[in-house]
Amino acid sequence: MIDFLVIGGGIAGISAAARLSKLGKTVVLEGETALGYHASGRSAAMFEENYGAPTTIALNAASRAFHEDKELLSPRGIMLVGTSTEAEAFEADKKSLKLTDIAVSEAQDMIPILRADNIDRAAYHADAWDIDTDRLLQSFRQMGQENGAQILTGREVTQIRRASHGWQVTTAAETYDAKNIVNAAGAWVDQIADMASIPPLGFTPLRRSMARIAAPGGHDPRNWPMLFGPGEDWYAKPDAGALIVSPAEEDPTTPHDAYADDMTIAEGFARYQPYVTEPVTRPLSTWAGLRTFAPDRNLVLGPDVNDSSFIWCAGQGGYGMQSAPGASQALADIIGGGTYALPIETMAQLSPARFADR
Repeated sequence: MIDFLVIGGGIAGISAAARLSKLGKTVVLEGETALGYHASGRSAAMFEENYGAPTTIALNAASRAFHEDKELLSPRGIMLVGTSTEAEAFEADKKSLKLTDIAVSEAQDMIPILRADNIDRAAYHADAWDIDTDRLLQSFRQMGQENGAQILTGREVTQIRRASHGWQVTTAAETYDAKNIVNAAGAWVDQIADMASIPPLGFTPLRRSMARIAAPGGHDPRNWPMLFGPGEDWYAKPDAGALIVSPAEEDPTTPHDAYADDMTIAEGFARYQPYVTEPVTRPLSTWAGLRTFAPDRNLVLGPDVNDSSFIWCAGQGGYGMQSAPGASQALADIIGGGTYALPIETMAQLSPARFADR
């Protein structure tokens, strides 16, 4: 008998499985042929502790030691630039991200393609890091397997039924008997809930598109910080000797294998272009991912109020990679009945109980 049947093999599911495998027999079912295929594999992969809602920031802080202990982080830094017409949004972002004002000339020293004739303000801090996402996934995978967890790919769930012992979950390959289901299906979490006759919570997948362009003007961008426009209207991030540019859009959509829209990519280039001297070139590649949020944009961790054997691990949005160590430990604290590593108030804001009236 399986104690915890985890549906979803992205960072949410793999990290949850790693933690829960210490509490009982754990199996992961991933519908794709590889782990981290959807949102997890299309992340900007940054650890910025001050990024997200207050509960997400708390989870980020709780995740830091894991990232550091596993040597998953490499220096990147983060920079915000703006113009006189964007002063209010600039100040709001600077405050929320805890950035420090720097001279435009200093910003140009770090990113030489910045346009000093347009940009009149900049802010920066060094405490932002690239995450080795594959190593993160594999670290949790190894943790789970060392505790006996079974991780299965190519196992799309087709049916979920109640049983006397808990649940029967069917794929094209076989049927699995489990005491508990852990719903970590990313953009598909409400669909999984519906299959189990559990009321959905109203998650919304939001598309975000990205384009990789050649290194601008022959520069080597590998040591440049991640660059944002005010209001997160766009961002640019070095990637494998090239540059990723995104309009940072949040377009509501349905759960699917997301792809970039050409017009949206063009809009992202149009937002980015006024801040840099080098003209945008034809993209080397484009892609999109889905950032899935609960209605209040906080993660949802713990047993459903209608059935404690149906456990939510959902709503990571764009913060899954950086918050996964803290979020998965919080989930294990809830299920294991141990002492919470996070404050009670934070745990309450993450609990499915906040949707009790749905």
